[in-house]
Amino acid sequence: MTYATGHKYINFAALPHISCAGCGNGTIAGALLRAYEELGFERKGIVMVMGIGCSGTVDRFIDVNSLHSTHGRALTFATGIKAANPKLNVVCFLGDGDGATIGGNHLIHAARRNMGITVILVNNLNYGMTGGQVSGTTPLNAITITTQFGNPEQGFDLCELVKAAGANFVARETAVGGIRLKNRIKEALQNPGFSFMDIISPCTTLFGPRNKLKKPVDMLNWLKEKAIPASKYDQIENAAQQGYFKIGVFKNENNPSYNERYEAVRKLAAAGGE
Repeated sequence: MTYATGHKYINFAALPHISCAGCGNGTIAGALLRAYEELGFERKGIVMVMGIGCSGTVDRFIDVNSLHSTHGRALTFATGIKAANPKLNVVCFLGDGDGATIGGNHLIHAARRNMGITVILVNNLNYGMTGGQVSGTTPLNAITITTQFGNPEQGFDLCELVKAAGANFVARETAVGGIRLKNRIKEALQNPGFSFMDIISPCTTLFGPRNKLKKPVDMLNWLKEKAIPASKYDQIENAAQQGYFKIGVFKNENNPSYNERYEAVRKLAAAGGE
């Protein structure tokens, strides 16, 4: 068996990368590119849509069609691309600030429509590029530059949010998920409707050091310790208060995508409503 490297999707001329030491962007992007290769995706058939933020820098290293969009609006651009050409494999590679805090409304409606888009959301629990401000996924009591005495707000459980909104495929993994992460992404890419991957990732420069995780390896070990399957999570008393979070597939359905439903409406209109 040949090991998938994902190398044919990499723009080697743009290297070295600009991510911080220990950042999960490269690991997650690598898992995505290996998933592309194992699924036999052609570069010309892929469109990656990025927003603004640390995750938004990844497009310069990936040699596929890409669109660098405005802050919080990547899913609106991706929706238009998929609606215009349903044959394209449209992937949004987003951060939690861009994809779920500023862009939260668009996330809800893309899931509600069940657009045939795959969202890879790199969730590093703060606004990493702009200084480490609190985001919609920052955990309760966590320290950021704008919550220096602890975050008084509950962070969004994005998987529950998107699942309730109507997405076909919903899963959570971590940047240290290895082969399991790549396999989860493959599942997401193959679902015809809206697929959402919440991937908890280290922010080793801003979030970690402010929350007693001084070194990159500390954050990686924290992810390994705190990310547990739902069956184990449910057995731990006050699991959320202890910092644990669930990983796994939380929804995997095959409901018709927006494009399928739209095509049915178009044919009905063309037939005069009969």
